[in-house]
Amino acid sequence: MDLSIFEKWNWNDFCGKEKFEIWNYKYKDVDICFQYLCFQIPVLAIIAVSSAYYSGLLTYHVRRCKRDKWILRLRYFITLMLTAIPVIRTYIEVTLYPKSPHAVDYLLSAVQCFAWLIHFSYLMSLSTHLSPSLRGPVIMGVLWSLNYILCWMNLHSNYLIIQGPDSLLYTSRIPFIFSIIQVSVQTLYLFTLIPSGQHSPSVRFRPIGINSQTAGEHSPLFGIFSRFREDLDPNYLGVALDGWGFLGKLFFCWVNPLMKKGSTGKLQTAEDLFDLPIPITTSHLSTKMITALNPYPSARSTTPQVSLIRALHSCFWKEFYGIGILKLMADISGFCGPLLLHSLVSFIDNKDEPIHHGYLYALGLCFASLIGAFCSSHFNFCMSLVGLKIRGALISVVYRKTLSLSTLTLSQLSTGEVVNYMSTDMDRIVNSCASFHAFWSIPFQIAVTLYLLYQQVQLSFLTGVAFTILLIPINRFIATQIGKLSNKMMTYKDERIFVMSEILRGIRAIKFYVWEDLFINKVADIRKKELKYLGGRKFLDAICVYFWATTPVLISILTFITYTYSGNKLTAPVVFTSIALLNMLITPLNAFPWVLNGLTEAWVSIKRVEKLLELPDLVLHEYYDNIDNEDKPEVLTIKDGYFHWGEANFTLNSINVNITKGQFVGIIGPVGSGKSSLLAALLAELDKMSGSVSVADYEQGFAYVAQIPWLQRGTLQENVLFGEPFVSQKYWAVMDACALLPDLDTLPGRDNTGIGDAGSTLSGGQKVRISLARAVYQDKAIYLLDDILSSVDPHVARHILSHCINGLLKTKTRILCTHQTRYLVNADHVIVMDNGAIVRQGPPSEVLPDYIEHITNMELESPEPLALVKETKLARTLSKDSLLNEEDRATGSLDWEVYGSYFMAIGFCLWPLIILSVILMQTSRNAVDWWLSYWVTNFNSSNTNHTPHIDFILQAPIDDENDTKFYIMVYASIAGLNTIFTLFRAFLFAYGGLTAAKRLHKKLLDKIMAAKMVFFDTCSVGRVLNRFSSDVYTIDDSLPFILNILLAQFFSVCGIIAMTVYGLPWICLVLTPLVPLYHTLQHHYRLTSRELKRLMSVTLSPLYGHFSETLQGIATIRAFGATTRFRRDNACWLETNQKAQLSSNAAGQWLSLRLQLIGVCMITGVGMLAVIQHNLDFAQPGLIGLAISYALTLTGSLGGVVNAFVETEREMVSVERVREYLKENLDGLEGEQCVSFVSPPFSWPSRGVVAFSNVFFRYRDHLPYSLRDVSFSTRPSERVAVVGRTGAGKSSIIAALFRLAEIGEGTVTIDSVNIKLISFTDLRSRLSIIPQDPFIFEGTVRSNLDPREELTEGELWSALSKTQLAHTIRSLGGLETILKKGSLSVGQSQLLALTRAILQNNKVVCIDEATANVDDETDRLIQQTIRSSFRQSTVITIAHRVRTIIDYDRVLVMGEGRVLEFDTPQNLLRNTSSYFYQLANESYQ
Repeated sequence: MDLSIFEKWNWNDFCGKEKFEIWNYKYKDVDICFQYLCFQIPVLAIIAVSSAYYSGLLTYHVRRCKRDKWILRLRYFITLMLTAIPVIRTYIEVTLYPKSPHAVDYLLSAVQCFAWLIHFSYLMSLSTHLSPSLRGPVIMGVLWSLNYILCWMNLHSNYLIIQGPDSLLYTSRIPFIFSIIQVSVQTLYLFTLIPSGQHSPSVRFRPIGINSQTAGEHSPLFGIFSRFREDLDPNYLGVALDGWGFLGKLFFCWVNPLMKKGSTGKLQTAEDLFDLPIPITTSHLSTKMITALNPYPSARSTTPQVSLIRALHSCFWKEFYGIGILKLMADISGFCGPLLLHSLVSFIDNKDEPIHHGYLYALGLCFASLIGAFCSSHFNFCMSLVGLKIRGALISVVYRKTLSLSTLTLSQLSTGEVVNYMSTDMDRIVNSCASFHAFWSIPFQIAVTLYLLYQQVQLSFLTGVAFTILLIPINRFIATQIGKLSNKMMTYKDERIFVMSEILRGIRAIKFYVWEDLFINKVADIRKKELKYLGGRKFLDAICVYFWATTPVLISILTFITYTYSGNKLTAPVVFTSIALLNMLITPLNAFPWVLNGLTEAWVSIKRVEKLLELPDLVLHEYYDNIDNEDKPEVLTIKDGYFHWGEANFTLNSINVNITKGQFVGIIGPVGSGKSSLLAALLAELDKMSGSVSVADYEQGFAYVAQIPWLQRGTLQENVLFGEPFVSQKYWAVMDACALLPDLDTLPGRDNTGIGDAGSTLSGGQKVRISLARAVYQDKAIYLLDDILSSVDPHVARHILSHCINGLLKTKTRILCTHQTRYLVNADHVIVMDNGAIVRQGPPSEVLPDYIEHITNMELESPEPLALVKETKLARTLSKDSLLNEEDRATGSLDWEVYGSYFMAIGFCLWPLIILSVILMQTSRNAVDWWLSYWVTNFNSSNTNHTPHIDFILQAPIDDENDTKFYIMVYASIAGLNTIFTLFRAFLFAYGGLTAAKRLHKKLLDKIMAAKMVFFDTCSVGRVLNRFSSDVYTIDDSLPFILNILLAQFFSVCGIIAMTVYGLPWICLVLTPLVPLYHTLQHHYRLTSRELKRLMSVTLSPLYGHFSETLQGIATIRAFGATTRFRRDNACWLETNQKAQLSSNAAGQWLSLRLQLIGVCMITGVGMLAVIQHNLDFAQPGLIGLAISYALTLTGSLGGVVNAFVETEREMVSVERVREYLKENLDGLEGEQCVSFVSPPFSWPSRGVVAFSNVFFRYRDHLPYSLRDVSFSTRPSERVAVVGRTGAGKSSIIAALFRLAEIGEGTVTIDSVNIKLISFTDLRSRLSIIPQDPFIFEGTVRSNLDPREELTEGELWSALSKTQLAHTIRSLGGLETILKKGSLSVGQSQLLALTRAILQNNKVVCIDEATANVDDETDRLIQQTIRSSFRQSTVITIAHRVRTIIDYDRVLVMGEGRVLEFDTPQNLLRNTSSYFYQLANESYQ
């Protein structure tokens, strides 16, 4: 093409040509002079100008780390090389061929030299200024990328010229050699751009010239007069979609502030997200759904007939069905792509068609892709909005329904089943929304695609389609087998988690008994079975992956071979249009069975929720009768009441109770007599079969304290207030009355101390007293107190009785269930229960059998100031911080070491093989399409010249007959290689994932079992168990799956870009600016999405936690009349999670639309460049079809890479969490040092003499000493009792003896052997212990008594006879009976622990308050067995009841960690001023 405007210019001197040309027809390439003048020199000039601008722009000051400085120094050197290369080249050319260089060569060399010198100055500035990133500003990266591509273009042009050189200079190949050098040096420069900079505390940057914040919008004065949140928080995002116009909503511009906030790390809490629009708020949805479920509220029915489908249709039918139009438009635009591809390739194949047709086809591709992008993105977002509405409405309704069900009704459902209503069932119903539209869309897509395929290849498409349809039942069968294996795997997973929870619950006992190796082997055996089924599942998954990856290749082979052997000739339009259509067909065919499955599951879930909603409500006005006459003193009356806990369960018969206002009523009776059931009947939690229950003002509720205290996760103060406003005087009076003031001094945050789930961080007595304080603070008229005094010490019980029950509550009606009759001597009325009936009632003097004795004992009790009492278990278990502090969560990008640790777990040799197999799979996949392109190009171009580079690569036997068999043979061979590589990739990945799962779990288990007790004291069981459950499950299953997808998608994108560039090299001009744009988009999305995913998890846990808390405390909540507040709290938690869900969905579609727009740019660029090449007469239909068919799939692959990378990062968090334990980042994980300095004698200990010498002991370094300068020594076979108030250091003596923590100072010896010098195994195996909380794990009686199987059956029965357990065990089924939770009572469990100690027959036996939680009869039995069975052993007993150790040899009295007294009980009791005398008198029973 001539440019007449330059006709007068002497182009021969300037370029060495007679005229200026854009296209060189000789070499079929862009002319080299045109490249220099219009491409290279302008780009270099812009680089020089931009470098100069940034050299003088001092925006930031950066302090680089050493690594970054070395990278920049390398870049300096490379830039200086780029400066020198043009000078050296010019010198050589002028010296050797003085007439060959032209003016344009000198100009280019000068511009190159100048530009790189200025760029060197820019790099000097980058070392200290401009940006914290080593890559510098984005614009510089884009400009360098353009120059890099131009260097490759220049290399390509020089290569073509040396094939037929037209001058001596090119004959010498000097320009070609220097082009290679320049590309190589630029590639080195590229490597220096890969590191982004070291993100560490050593890097600091700040804006220069920005002063400190002056008074303005953030000043205090401004805040006083601000009325809107936007004024107080400039980062407030506002309401989603609010205030944005059509274009802003069309392009998701309204999401930009969220993405900006996320990419700058400002998404910390749900408050940083968009607020919900009114149609998605919980209150709006709840009201709408309740109205739809109950359209006739006047019709009262406790068991309503519910149609959930009809209600959902009534609420959301408009938006649900309306968005189907978007789905239809997206499907139609999807079909336009292959059709326009066919037209465009046909146009290129046809030399006679007008040029404007080509441009129309290219524009058609652009608009079809654009419409499809907008429709699909907005369909997905609108569908997510409908899903959020349905989810919000259903969760609100389910929670409201739960609050209206009685405890008896709820007991028909397990807690897990009810929680599933809100989790699994909600997810299934919401996911079915998309499945519904797929249900009609997929058949439509299949029908249209098949018709279009028929238009292309006639009936030949049936072979490929038949193969795909054949795979559907195969995949279905495999999926069924996977489901079966998954069920079996989950069975063993549940068993493993159960054993791990047992281990963590009883870890103290396991270390006492030295059972670590036994439980490691037990878990390992279960894990082996779990991995067996996991392996089977993974290898079946690998077969599915194999079919999924090879299906496109195989159906193409079958279709095209059938088409060829049918006598047809393959052409580029037919081949690439058919490939595009076949690719469109695979996904719907594979997805349809899963769509049907999703709809079926959703239908089951809807019916399950309907079943819940149809359960009868608890209607209080039908259960209670009001007191007729308000002047009557009665406030609570039951007449002829008959109640039951369901059919064939416990019943209350002939209940008649009449309680007047202000009475103190006691309810007593043996265990199981119906005391708690009577309170449940008063609370309407039982079924009333007959009789009447009358309560004055029952709408006001009751103050109820359950036998098993129910507490919420929160602070102590929040639990006491329970939603009521804080009134200081009232609050502190309640705290004093409930004996909680002394506890506050021992808690790290006083009344702001965090309480864990279900009060897990508190002692039993503290939980009861906080529950009591909550009830007292509510100030109700009637108080129902269920056995609140049994879990507290006697002096605390007396304080509660006098200051609370008969103090603050003296004007209230109080009903107290208890088995400690001495506390009822001042009651107004006592009711005696037995076998579900009232056997006696009346005043205490008439009803209580020991009334006179109790009155006498009351006079003997000495009042002890409560302030001296410090009942707490927290002194040694709580850290300085509140346990409400969340577990440390990872922020920012994952450390590369995390990925490295996972790949190392796969195997040093295995993971490179996996990567290699993926590369070979993708290469062979692209080779299949390349060969098709080569085939159709040569098959239909026998009279034209072939592309030299194709013939150069593969010398195929091309002649006029076009050997079809040869093409088919090569085609099938490449496809065969692809299937082999795919098979290797699938099975290698499955094996690698299994290997990593096995190794990481084994390392984690070994690390936890070897940890010190300090670790278990400071880290909650839930956190450790979470590692073994959800994190290990992720490593087992989810992580390998998503990592597999990531690698496949990444190499797929690489293959797509490579093949597109190969088929159309000029696409690099379009691709270059899109690469940094794609990088920026995915970077912003990754940062934001990661935080949004974390916020979704963080906000979902409280929602489920609140629901679980509600289920556990439903009776208390309803008794207090707090159901409205709990509904409001649930709405708040739900709305918080909905905000995170909405933002996450919006961010996903924001990225999806932009990636699709990048795809549109690629498709448009390919189409336009194809038409331009056609116009220049060097376009090949085969390569153009190849490029366009690949470009059509680019959008999905780009999105797949980003989403897979985000998901991989998310799943990798599990590896990071496991690695946190493996790296010993927490106290105690370094493990117990098992190295022993000496081995104890064979018969050690032979005498059992325990000696403490100046021992200082504490559980952790920052805690105060639990033992301070403790010294004492026992005699051989002596029985020593250790007594003292709670917190005195009694249990610490046993902890020091067993070395649960290392002794700080002093020594502990047994038979003169320093226990610090021997191993833990040798020490603990020679000691016996009966712990306060007996550890009974699920297993046979034999395994619980003799886990190492060292004893005979006779020895076991003999020991059981000594503890009076033989009869009980025989009645259960013998030694092989499986003991489960509840198989034995607490007392029987203590006797089983005692049996263990008898069987061990050690010289030193420790008993840690073994009788604290048993009745008097069991206590006497245990004491009798101890006296008879351990006559030859030294017994150290931590005593709870003083009267049980009166006959001991000596008593060790502890106080504040010191030895106060150590003498015989008789001597200490004679001294009325001794501490032991005071303790004995105080706990007298």
